[in-house]
Amino acid sequence: MSNRDQDIEAEVEPESVLPIDEHEEIVSEGGKKVRRRGVYLLPNLFTLAALFAGFYAVIAGMSGNFNEAGWAMLIAGVCDGLDGRIARLTGTQSAFGAEFDSLSDMVSFGVAPALIMFSWGFAPLGQVGWAASFMYIACAALRLARYNVQLGTVDKRFFLGLQSPVAAGLVSFVPWVGYRYGLEVTPLIAYLCAIMTVFTGLLMISNYRYFSFKELNFKGTVPYMVFVFIIVLLVLVAQNPHEVLLTMCVIYATSGPVGWLYRTQVKPIEGKTNKAEATGKQE
Repeated sequence: MSNRDQDIEAEVEPESVLPIDEHEEIVSEGGKKVRRRGVYLLPNLFTLAALFAGFYAVIAGMSGNFNEAGWAMLIAGVCDGLDGRIARLTGTQSAFGAEFDSLSDMVSFGVAPALIMFSWGFAPLGQVGWAASFMYIACAALRLARYNVQLGTVDKRFFLGLQSPVAAGLVSFVPWVGYRYGLEVTPLIAYLCAIMTVFTGLLMISNYRYFSFKELNFKGTVPYMVFVFIIVLLVLVAQNPHEVLLTMCVIYATSGPVGWLYRTQVKPIEGKTNKAEATGKQE
Protein backbone atom coordinates (compact mmCIF):
# COMPACT_ATOMS: atom_id res chain seq x y z
CA MET A 1 0.00 0.00 0.00
CA SER A 2 1.43 3.39 -0.98
CA ASN A 3 1.88 6.29 1.45
CA ARG A 4 -0.92 8.21 -0.31
CA ASP A 5 -3.36 5.33 0.23
CA GLN A 6 -2.35 5.17 3.88
CA ASP A 7 -2.99 8.92 4.33
CA ILE A 8 -6.42 8.62 2.71
CA GLU A 9 -7.27 5.66 4.90
CA ALA A 10 -6.17 7.59 8.00
CA GLU A 11 -8.45 10.49 7.10
CA VAL A 12 -11.50 8.23 6.83
CA GLU A 13 -13.26 8.20 10.19
CA PRO A 14 -15.32 5.26 11.39
CA GLU A 15 -19.05 5.62 10.89
CA SER A 16 -21.11 6.52 13.93
CA VAL A 17 -23.67 4.15 15.37
CA LEU A 18 -26.53 6.50 14.39
CA PRO A 19 -26.85 7.81 10.82
CA ILE A 20 -26.31 11.41 12.03
CA ASP A 21 -23.18 13.34 11.13
CA GLU A 22 -21.17 14.96 13.89
CA HIS A 23 -21.35 18.73 13.70
CA GLU A 24 -18.09 20.46 12.83
CA GLU A 25 -17.29 24.11 12.22
CA ILE A 26 -14.16 26.17 11.63
CA VAL A 27 -13.50 28.75 14.38
CA SER A 28 -10.73 31.20 15.13
CA GLU A 29 -8.83 30.64 18.36
CA GLY A 30 -5.70 32.65 19.14
CA GLY A 31 -5.48 33.90 15.58
CA LYS A 32 -5.55 30.37 14.18
CA LYS A 33 -8.40 28.56 12.47
CA VAL A 34 -9.22 25.29 14.16
CA ARG A 35 -11.91 22.67 13.62
CA ARG A 36 -14.40 22.35 16.49
CA ARG A 37 -16.59 19.28 16.91
CA GLY A 38 -19.94 19.18 18.68
CA VAL A 39 -22.24 21.96 19.89
CA TYR A 40 -22.37 23.96 23.11
CA LEU A 41 -25.07 22.59 25.39
CA LEU A 42 -26.24 25.41 27.68
CA PRO A 43 -27.07 28.25 25.23
CA ASN A 44 -28.58 25.85 22.70
CA LEU A 45 -30.80 24.35 25.40
CA PHE A 46 -32.32 27.80 25.95
CA THR A 47 -32.78 28.19 22.21
CA LEU A 48 -34.47 24.78 22.11
CA ALA A 49 -36.71 25.83 25.00
CA ALA A 50 -37.72 28.96 23.07
CA LEU A 51 -38.48 26.83 20.02
CA PHE A 52 -40.61 24.42 22.07
CA ALA A 53 -42.48 27.31 23.71
CA GLY A 54 -43.24 28.81 20.30
CA PHE A 55 -44.44 25.45 19.02
CA TYR A 56 -46.65 24.97 22.07
CA ALA A 57 -48.06 28.47 21.59
CA VAL A 58 -49.16 27.47 18.08
CA ILE A 59 -50.87 24.31 19.39
CA ALA A 60 -52.57 26.20 22.22
CA GLY A 61 -53.69 29.06 19.98
CA MET A 62 -55.14 26.79 17.32
CA SER A 63 -56.95 24.87 20.09
CA GLY A 64 -58.52 28.10 21.35
CA ASN A 65 -56.54 28.25 24.59
CA PHE A 66 -55.14 31.76 24.18
CA ASN A 67 -54.20 32.11 27.84
CA GLU A 68 -51.66 29.27 27.59
CA ALA A 69 -50.58 30.57 24.18
CA GLY A 70 -49.79 33.96 25.72
CA TRP A 71 -47.77 32.46 28.55
CA ALA A 72 -45.91 30.24 26.09
CA MET A 73 -44.99 33.30 23.99
CA LEU A 74 -43.71 35.05 27.11
CA ILE A 75 -41.53 32.04 27.99
CA ALA A 76 -40.22 31.94 24.42
CA GLY A 77 -39.23 35.60 24.64
CA VAL A 78 -37.43 35.10 27.97
CA CYS A 79 -35.52 32.06 26.71
CA ASP A 80 -34.60 33.87 23.51
CA GLY A 81 -33.23 36.77 25.51
CA LEU A 82 -31.16 34.48 27.69
CA ASP A 83 -29.52 32.20 25.12
CA GLY A 84 -27.45 34.92 23.47
CA ARG A 85 -26.41 36.54 26.74
CA ILE A 86 -25.41 33.19 28.23
CA ALA A 87 -23.36 32.40 25.13
CA ARG A 88 -21.53 35.73 25.40
CA LEU A 89 -20.98 35.51 29.15
CA THR A 90 -19.66 31.94 29.00
CA GLY A 91 -17.71 32.33 25.75
CA THR A 92 -19.79 29.66 24.02
CA GLN A 93 -20.81 31.58 20.89
CA SER A 94 -20.83 29.59 17.66
CA ALA A 95 -22.08 29.78 14.09
CA PHE A 96 -24.32 26.80 14.80
CA GLY A 97 -25.90 28.61 17.75
CA ALA A 98 -26.53 31.74 15.69
CA GLU A 99 -28.26 29.80 12.92
CA PHE A 100 -30.24 27.67 15.37
CA ASP A 101 -31.39 30.81 17.18
CA SER A 102 -32.52 32.42 13.92
CA LEU A 103 -34.55 29.37 12.91
CA SER A 104 -36.08 29.18 16.37
CA ASP A 105 -37.01 32.87 16.15
CA MET A 106 -38.76 32.27 12.85
CA VAL A 107 -41.02 29.67 14.45
CA SER A 108 -41.56 31.37 17.82
CA PHE A 109 -41.78 34.99 16.70
CA GLY A 110 -42.80 34.64 13.07
CA VAL A 111 -45.17 31.73 12.60
CA ALA A 112 -46.57 31.42 16.14
CA PRO A 113 -47.93 34.98 16.65
CA ALA A 114 -49.43 35.07 13.15
CA LEU A 115 -51.31 31.79 13.72
CA ILE A 116 -52.41 32.83 17.22
CA MET A 117 -53.84 36.09 15.89
CA PHE A 118 -55.40 34.28 12.93
CA SER A 119 -57.08 31.73 15.21
CA TRP A 120 -58.41 34.41 17.57
CA GLY A 121 -59.42 37.35 15.44
CA PHE A 122 -59.33 36.73 11.71
CA ALA A 123 -62.25 34.32 11.29
CA PRO A 124 -64.64 37.07 10.03
CA LEU A 125 -62.11 38.30 7.45
CA GLY A 126 -61.69 35.29 5.18
CA GLN A 127 -58.85 35.79 2.70
CA VAL A 128 -57.97 39.17 4.21
CA GLY A 129 -57.18 37.38 7.47
CA TRP A 130 -54.73 34.86 6.08
CA ALA A 131 -53.19 37.57 3.87
CA ALA A 132 -52.51 39.74 6.93
CA SER A 133 -51.03 36.75 8.79
CA PHE A 134 -48.79 35.83 5.87
CA MET A 135 -47.68 39.46 5.54
CA TYR A 136 -46.48 39.36 9.13
CA ILE A 137 -44.68 36.02 8.64
CA ALA A 138 -42.95 37.28 5.49
CA CYS A 139 -41.80 40.45 7.24
CA ALA A 140 -40.47 38.39 10.15
CA ALA A 141 -38.44 36.25 7.73
CA LEU A 142 -37.09 39.34 5.96
CA ARG A 143 -36.20 40.97 9.27
CA LEU A 144 -34.29 37.91 10.51
CA ALA A 145 -32.46 37.52 7.19
CA ARG A 146 -31.43 41.18 7.23
CA TYR A 147 -30.31 40.95 10.84
CA ASN A 148 -28.12 37.91 10.10
CA VAL A 149 -26.27 39.56 7.22
CA GLN A 150 -25.82 42.86 9.07
CA LEU A 151 -24.10 41.37 12.12
CA GLY A 152 -20.95 43.34 12.84
CA THR A 153 -21.80 46.18 10.44
CA VAL A 154 -24.40 48.14 12.42
CA ASP A 155 -24.29 50.14 15.65
CA LYS A 156 -24.70 47.66 18.49
CA ARG A 157 -26.59 50.26 20.53
CA PHE A 158 -29.55 50.03 18.17
CA PHE A 159 -31.63 47.50 16.27
CA LEU A 160 -32.55 48.42 12.72
CA GLY A 161 -36.26 47.70 12.64
CA LEU A 162 -38.45 46.32 15.42
CA GLN A 163 -36.95 43.09 16.74
CA SER A 164 -39.08 40.01 16.22
CA PRO A 165 -39.66 39.06 19.91
CA VAL A 166 -41.26 42.44 20.65
CA ALA A 167 -43.28 42.29 17.42
CA ALA A 168 -44.46 38.82 18.39
CA GLY A 169 -45.43 40.09 21.83
CA LEU A 170 -47.41 42.94 20.34
CA VAL A 171 -49.34 40.61 18.02
CA SER A 172 -49.87 37.65 20.35
CA PHE A 173 -50.59 39.59 23.56
CA VAL A 174 -53.66 41.24 22.00
CA PRO A 175 -55.49 37.87 21.87
CA TRP A 176 -54.06 37.14 25.34
CA VAL A 177 -55.66 40.27 26.82
CA GLY A 178 -58.82 39.94 24.72
CA TYR A 179 -59.31 36.33 25.80
CA ARG A 180 -58.87 37.28 29.45
CA TYR A 181 -61.63 39.89 29.30
CA GLY A 182 -63.90 37.84 27.05
CA LEU A 183 -63.73 40.36 24.22
CA GLU A 184 -66.07 39.52 21.36
CA VAL A 185 -64.33 39.65 17.99
CA THR A 186 -66.54 41.79 15.77
CA PRO A 187 -65.69 42.57 12.13
CA LEU A 188 -64.44 46.01 13.23
CA ILE A 189 -62.09 44.51 15.81
CA ALA A 190 -60.95 41.90 13.29
CA TYR A 191 -60.04 44.56 10.72
CA LEU A 192 -58.26 46.67 13.35
CA CYS A 193 -56.23 43.62 14.41
CA ALA A 194 -55.38 42.88 10.77
CA ILE A 195 -54.13 46.44 10.28
CA MET A 196 -52.13 46.23 13.49
CA THR A 197 -50.62 42.89 12.45
CA VAL A 198 -49.53 44.21 9.05
CA PHE A 199 -48.20 47.45 10.55
CA THR A 200 -46.19 45.49 13.12
CA GLY A 201 -44.70 43.39 10.32
CA LEU A 202 -43.73 46.55 8.43
CA LEU A 203 -42.05 47.92 11.56
CA MET A 204 -39.78 44.86 11.56
CA ILE A 205 -38.45 45.62 8.08
CA SER A 206 -38.36 49.40 8.57
CA ASN A 207 -35.24 51.50 9.12
CA TYR A 208 -36.47 52.86 12.44
CA ARG A 209 -33.84 52.57 15.16
CA TYR A 210 -34.66 50.85 18.44
CA PHE A 211 -32.45 50.75 21.51
CA SER A 212 -30.93 47.29 21.84
CA PHE A 213 -29.89 47.52 25.54
CA LYS A 214 -26.88 45.36 24.61
CA GLU A 215 -24.51 47.80 26.29
CA LEU A 216 -26.06 47.29 29.70
CA ASN A 217 -23.29 46.14 32.03
CA PHE A 218 -24.79 43.66 34.48
CA LYS A 219 -21.48 43.40 36.30
CA GLY A 220 -21.24 47.15 36.93
CA THR A 221 -23.18 49.55 39.13
CA VAL A 222 -26.38 51.41 38.28
CA PRO A 223 -28.05 54.44 39.92
CA TYR A 224 -30.15 53.52 42.94
CA MET A 225 -33.35 54.81 41.31
CA VAL A 226 -32.85 52.45 38.38
CA PHE A 227 -32.92 49.51 40.75
CA VAL A 228 -36.06 50.89 42.43
CA PHE A 229 -37.71 51.32 39.01
CA ILE A 230 -36.95 47.68 38.14
CA ILE A 231 -38.54 46.52 41.40
CA VAL A 232 -41.69 48.59 40.71
CA LEU A 233 -41.87 47.24 37.16
CA LEU A 234 -41.57 43.64 38.36
CA VAL A 235 -44.38 44.23 40.87
CA LEU A 236 -46.61 45.68 38.15
CA VAL A 237 -45.91 42.75 35.83
CA ALA A 238 -46.62 40.27 38.62
CA GLN A 239 -49.95 41.97 39.40
CA ASN A 240 -51.21 42.46 35.85
CA PRO A 241 -48.93 40.58 33.43
CA HIS A 242 -51.32 40.65 30.47
CA GLU A 243 -51.95 44.39 30.40
CA VAL A 244 -48.49 45.54 31.51
CA LEU A 245 -46.59 43.38 29.02
CA LEU A 246 -48.84 44.46 26.15
CA THR A 247 -48.38 48.12 27.16
CA MET A 248 -44.61 47.68 27.27
CA CYS A 249 -44.62 46.19 23.76
CA VAL A 250 -46.76 49.06 22.45
CA ILE A 251 -44.50 51.71 24.01
CA TYR A 252 -41.32 50.10 22.68
CA ALA A 253 -42.81 49.55 19.20
CA THR A 254 -43.84 53.22 18.95
CA SER A 255 -40.47 54.46 20.22
CA GLY A 256 -38.94 53.85 16.78
CA PRO A 257 -41.30 56.07 14.75
CA VAL A 258 -41.40 58.67 17.55
CA GLY A 259 -37.59 58.82 17.67
CA TRP A 260 -37.45 59.16 13.90
CA LEU A 261 -39.94 62.05 13.97
CA TYR A 262 -37.91 63.79 16.67
CA ARG A 263 -34.60 63.44 14.79
CA THR A 264 -35.99 64.46 11.40
CA GLN A 265 -38.64 67.04 12.32
CA VAL A 266 -38.32 68.44 15.85
CA LYS A 267 -34.56 68.45 16.31
CA PRO A 268 -33.77 70.41 13.08
CA ILE A 269 -36.35 73.04 14.10
CA GLU A 270 -34.83 73.32 17.57
CA GLY A 271 -31.38 73.65 15.99
CA LYS A 272 -32.54 76.49 13.75
CA THR A 273 -34.25 78.22 16.68
CA ASN A 274 -31.14 77.99 18.86
CA LYS A 275 -29.00 79.28 16.02
CA ALA A 276 -31.34 82.23 15.44
CA GLU A 277 -31.32 83.05 19.18
CA ALA A 278 -27.54 82.92 19.28
CA THR A 279 -27.31 85.20 16.25
CA GLY A 280 -29.76 87.66 17.82
CA LYS A 281 -27.76 87.80 21.03
CA GLN A 282 -24.55 88.49 19.10
CA GLU A 283 -26.23 91.40 17.29
